[in-house]
Amino acid sequence: MLYVLIFFVLSFVLTYLMRLYALKKNIIDNPNERSSHSVPTPRGGGVAVVCSYLMALAVLIYSQQLTVHIGLTIMAAGFVIALLGFLDDHGHINAMLRLAIHFLVAIAVVISLGGFGSVAVFDGVQLGFLANIIAVLFLVWLLNLYNFMDGINGIASVEAITVTASMATLYYVLNISLHSDLLWLLGACAFGFLLWNFPKAKIFMGDACSGFLGLVLGILALIALKENVALFCAWIICLGVFVVDATYTLIKRMLSGYKMYDAHRSHSYQILSRKWNSHTPVTLTVAAINILWLFPIAYLMASQSFAYPELAVLIAYLPLIWLAVQLKAGNADA
Repeated sequence: MLYVLIFFVLSFVLTYLMRLYALKKNIIDNPNERSSHSVPTPRGGGVAVVCSYLMALAVLIYSQQLTVHIGLTIMAAGFVIALLGFLDDHGHINAMLRLAIHFLVAIAVVISLGGFGSVAVFDGVQLGFLANIIAVLFLVWLLNLYNFMDGINGIASVEAITVTASMATLYYVLNISLHSDLLWLLGACAFGFLLWNFPKAKIFMGDACSGFLGLVLGILALIALKENVALFCAWIICLGVFVVDATYTLIKRMLSGYKMYDAHRSHSYQILSRKWNSHTPVTLTVAAINILWLFPIAYLMASQSFAYPELAVLIAYLPLIWLAVQLKAGNADA
């Protein structure tokens, strides 16, 4: 727990320094008609989370609390995605080039983790090589949806904190010998940034960190998949708010003829923030859903050894899908 405190403080201090840097270099996010904020705000503070977590991984490797293979896989992939996001924050990078790099990183991660050809779903259906393709798509989508969902104060950090705390608690209660230290440390680094971003944002996260968080959470979920499908389903359940909102909204918009990367404000969380005229209750609602709805389902599913854990994902997602439909997420006039 000492490491958790140390890297929380480090992230907090580095975020402060990043804010000073952004102000000095005029790295400011100015509001426009598609923004969910109304005040010019420094951006790029999430670099503090990235740096803190990469250092935390290095310390775990050095102290032999983390295998070199797993540690370097997360560090290398995370660094590339964070660097790409940092460059995009400072100057636009072509969307197709960015997506191509995302796929290359995801493929490298899946290969490094040894592939998932032996994965079986629905109590015995072997996916074979298809599982590797799904794993790559999962990583690419998660790192992109995390970027899409980073649009109001605190939401991306709160999601990372509650998801990692939920899964670390689940690992502890069920006595699962996976890398729970990785989860607590990621949550601590995100919390150090959160204090500068919520309830009033003094600095924004930026693409460097949002994509990084999505990728790292995805890698941790795939590591759980190596253990069993139920644990992976627990991750998918705990990530449900972001997965459902981003996926439903994207599908709705693409069916309406919009491109994937067209800017908009039609996610459920953005619609709610306008309805409630505040970011704070929306972010707190996300935290409440994660803790009071998604985590209990994930725990019950993993602890009771369901034959079909995939069905628990559907049960967890149905109210979230209903909410997206009711809010008319993805509509042009939302």
